[in-house]
Amino acid sequence: MPEKRLPPGQYIPRDHTPVHYGPVPRFRPHRWDFRVYGATERPEGHRWRWEEFSALPRTEVAADFHCVTRFTLPGVRWSGVPAAELVALAPPAPEATHVMVWAEYGYSANVRMDDFLAEGVLLATHRDGAPLTPEHGHPLRLVVPQLYGWKSVKWLRAIEYLTGDRRGFWEERGYHNIADPWSEQRYSYQEEPGQGPPLA
Repeated sequence: MPEKRLPPGQYIPRDHTPVHYGPVPRFRPHRWDFRVYGATERPEGHRWRWEEFSALPRTEVAADFHCVTRFTLPGVRWSGVPAAELVALAPPAPEATHVMVWAEYGYSANVRMDDFLAEGVLLATHRDGAPLTPEHGHPLRLVVPQLYGWKSVKWLRAIEYLTGDRRGFWEERGYHNIADPWSEQRYSYQEEPGQGPPLA
């Protein structure tokens, strides 16, 4: 990977240990479901069980993964359901501007709708040709290659459509609301006016 492809302040590690907050949840297929709710076109929202979600249209992308802790993993191969496909199946209301991505244990991250719909954004079930390991988000994680990795939420359980921006877990705790690695948007103190809602 040529150095010029690395965002500012990033490096390629020799080894990679998965990074996450809290314990690794146990996957129980018979109890698992995935929901889309909030400002949806259909008031009751949408819900898939694991077997149903596994049957949705899939694709594969290769993309660099940029962690805010400064390492970059080049050319990771992910496969799963494109976010644009999910939005086509579960349309948002016209006024929806953002999504809140929800995971196990109430973990969350906010993403602008334009970033969520960008090419290469996946609800991924596989990495490098194999099912995700528990430490990497099995059975489902979001992959948003153009943003820092904390927006690529592991152990995904729901998408909430929002009509206004709202900070997620790390955004409430001092991380940048947008998280563009090419602009080094790491921390909330770097935010310009209009880049995020006020911190509580």
